[in-house]
Amino acid sequence: MSKNLTLGWIIKDWQWLCLLLCVLNICSCQNAQDQQIQNTPFQPHPIKPPHPPTFPVMVIPSDNPLTREGIALGRKLFFDPILSSNGQMSCSTCHQPKLAFTDGQALSKGVKGHLSKRSAMSLLNVGFYAKGLFWDGRVGTLEEQSLHPVRDTVEMNASWPKIVKKIQKHPHYPILFRQAFGIQSIQEMDSVLVGKALAQYERTLISADTKFDRVMRKAAQFTPQEKRGWTIFFDASPAVPTSECNHCHVDPLFSTLGFENNGLVEALSLDDYPDKGRGAVTGNRNDNGQFRVPTLRNLKYTAPYMHDGRFKTLDEVLDHYASGGHPGINVSPNVRELHLSKKDRADLIAFLNTLNDQY
Repeated sequence: MSKNLTLGWIIKDWQWLCLLLCVLNICSCQNAQDQQIQNTPFQPHPIKPPHPPTFPVMVIPSDNPLTREGIALGRKLFFDPILSSNGQMSCSTCHQPKLAFTDGQALSKGVKGHLSKRSAMSLLNVGFYAKGLFWDGRVGTLEEQSLHPVRDTVEMNASWPKIVKKIQKHPHYPILFRQAFGIQSIQEMDSVLVGKALAQYERTLISADTKFDRVMRKAAQFTPQEKRGWTIFFDASPAVPTSECNHCHVDPLFSTLGFENNGLVEALSLDDYPDKGRGAVTGNRNDNGQFRVPTLRNLKYTAPYMHDGRFKTLDEVLDHYASGGHPGINVSPNVRELHLSKKDRADLIAFLNTLNDQY
């Protein structure tokens, strides 16, 4: 056997030995981590689902009950840029607490600088949304919803397998997942548990103590202007103009959670909507141009308005509805020309401001 051939075999054997040592080292580290996880007590503390007065009952999945540990883990993940491909963007980038969990932009910007197709919705009271999530209702649960922005190429642009590996290697997350979900090994940490933790945290984001809520509890009183605005909003008296607001914005959530075409876009046929909205999900042409009815809570913080952020102010919103919007085959019958005076509009806005939380 030649010297070169012998040397080649030695090098090849050495490469295999190095690879074997690396594998053994990885296994040893994983075993040590798993041992640390198993030595950590799993004693979750149950938390009762939020149930403010007059609100519907929040439906909690049987396989993801609220716990103090699960909520804490979800909160940490929500604000951690580890979930994005470049480590610079978190869920809170587009859902900022000081802006009622929106971002103040017409369209949100992702990790690569690309703009999203739609505006970031408020997450307040999202735990009560029982008719699908996102503007088009394309997912049914918060557990599933949480997984979409991470892998969306326009948003966080990440691969879940890569994100899971980063979380498994994190110095703190394995113990937090153990405390929240009782895992026995880092291999049990996956996107499903991430989604569950995020969902638990998001179910705690509640808006239920605005001035409106306090008035309903008889703990406060409207001013005369706010009271007249309330009357206009709810079409509660023939002595004030009709506004049609409360047909779609039903208290206490100030949304039916349904999907409507509010006449934003001029379309001669059902196929002319540039963004099909709900129709792209259902495949039903009659749903084209329909979007979720958003909550009216915290309008002070959630501008610009509509699914594409086209209106910067509430005055612009009222201009649209007062005009009757653009006609269309499936435009809501509640969108029609309104006759609101300057005083009517001011009183209506005064009432809407009672739906704001204080930050």
